[in-house]
Amino acid sequence: MAGSATMDGGADDSNCYRVSGALTILRAATTERELAAMDDGMTIDLSDISRMDTVGAWLIYRATRDRGAKVVGASDKLTGLLEQVAEADQPVKVIPDERGGIMGLVEEVGEAVIDTGRTLKGLVGFLGATLIGFYNVAKRPTKRFRLNAVVQRFDLVGVRALGIIGLMSFLIGIVIGQQGAVQLEAFGAEVYTINLIGRITTRELGTLMTAIMVAGRSGSAFAAQLGTMKLTEEIDAMRTIGVSPVEALVVPRMMAAIIMMPLLSFYAMIMAILGGGIFTWIALDIPPLTFIQRLREVTPMTDLWVGLIKAPVFGFIIALVGCFQGMQVEGDAEQVGLKTTAAVVQAIFLVIVLDAVFAVFFSSIGWL
Repeated sequence: MAGSATMDGGADDSNCYRVSGALTILRAATTERELAAMDDGMTIDLSDISRMDTVGAWLIYRATRDRGAKVVGASDKLTGLLEQVAEADQPVKVIPDERGGIMGLVEEVGEAVIDTGRTLKGLVGFLGATLIGFYNVAKRPTKRFRLNAVVQRFDLVGVRALGIIGLMSFLIGIVIGQQGAVQLEAFGAEVYTINLIGRITTRELGTLMTAIMVAGRSGSAFAAQLGTMKLTEEIDAMRTIGVSPVEALVVPRMMAAIIMMPLLSFYAMIMAILGGGIFTWIALDIPPLTFIQRLREVTPMTDLWVGLIKAPVFGFIIALVGCFQGMQVEGDAEQVGLKTTAAVVQAIFLVIVLDAVFAVFFSSIGWL
């Protein structure tokens, strides 16, 4: 017999419902009818119960919620199950409670600072693990270096990005030329538009805009790929068979980003200059030959070196942040999207900060 229930009718216990045996889904219909026959404010005695599942717990909880029943004799295990059912019945808040006043603002700022510090600490630790991975690969390249993985990342980071980076840079060159010509026209100095196009493209925008595009494309791809592998436990399986995830997954991606960023940056510079040259030819009647000669005169080689020196550093940061956020994924698929977004935002932020640092550094050494 799975279980039984009795309704006592003593003078002092006329509204008590005693349960014995098992209160499971098999007895749900019977139990519901018996509870319905009781008066409100009943007492439910669970002292003789042997087993209860979530369906039985829900029937008992509903009686306490809707009819004011009182539960007695429940063991700690049964009490815990009833509490879980009660928690599950609480309404879900779509919009969390807003924090008001100055204390709410201080609390939000404090949480943001703590989260930022925790992220920086994790990023520094991941940087150390990555450097160790590079050292191990360099120490035994014949066994640890994965050429095929690096070449595949070349395709993702470099070849597949040529179209969008070329188009973006070409249009930026046109925009720089148009805006510069409009401003310089008031002084009759439209010819200096060539100076503006050449210097700002090679020194700053060529590399910076390429880094932003690579962060949006490749940095997000790195985070999504590693995050998905983390959820499917592929990374744990690699550790189990003795393969280092950093050496197999992170190092090839970072090498591809470091190598391809200078090439993409140079390509972006050429496309931006091409766009600016076409604009000056059409709008300002400056022949291409004159544009090229003037460009050679006003654009020093140091501007080109500044752009190309920054490029591999930006590539390193983008790949580092993307892989770090990907390795932080845990729990559910929603984390993949959150970490991918965080990877793009953090990579772009760090790139801009480093660009400012480089600007101050190169100005201090006279590369103006």
